[in-house]
Amino acid sequence: MTSPFDQALLARAEALVRLCTQKGLKITTAESCTGGLISALLTEIPGSSAVVDRAFVTYSNEAKTEMIGVPAALIEAHGAVSTQVARAMAAGALNHSKADLSVAVTGIAGPGGGSTEKPVGLVHFARGRRGAEPDVYEQRFDDKGRASIRRAALEFALTLLEEAAAN
Repeated sequence: MTSPFDQALLARAEALVRLCTQKGLKITTAESCTGGLISALLTEIPGSSAVVDRAFVTYSNEAKTEMIGVPAALIEAHGAVSTQVARAMAAGALNHSKADLSVAVTGIAGPGGGSTEKPVGLVHFARGRRGAEPDVYEQRFDDKGRASIRRAALEFALTLLEEAAAN
């Protein structure tokens, strides 16, 4: 059986794992709309056990609260798809792990679930580093289908981790 990921993604993941190994950095993920794709990509790489501390697939609001400590009141006030919740996810993943870096993803991959305010393709990201406030990012990916949005979110999250590891 071959990898479910293409060679370009695998090469990027391999370079990230190698860099983090050299620098002694560990990664954790908090994923909602990507459903574990980021951690699956990273763990496809031999030797990733030296880098990937743990991964949280927090698809439901309850999982966000129970697994990584996102306050339910924050989700109620801003919605699960928000910069506030993404930031809390990245911080919570770090707080519940031994990792140095985190990436969090929450969004609307479709085909349903979107609104005028929060359309299909809206994804919020946060990148955390132990001891610092997470950076947040909002992306609006074209609605070319669920798989396309999830792939774009995976690629953007990988970029965030690459940048964090390089600095």
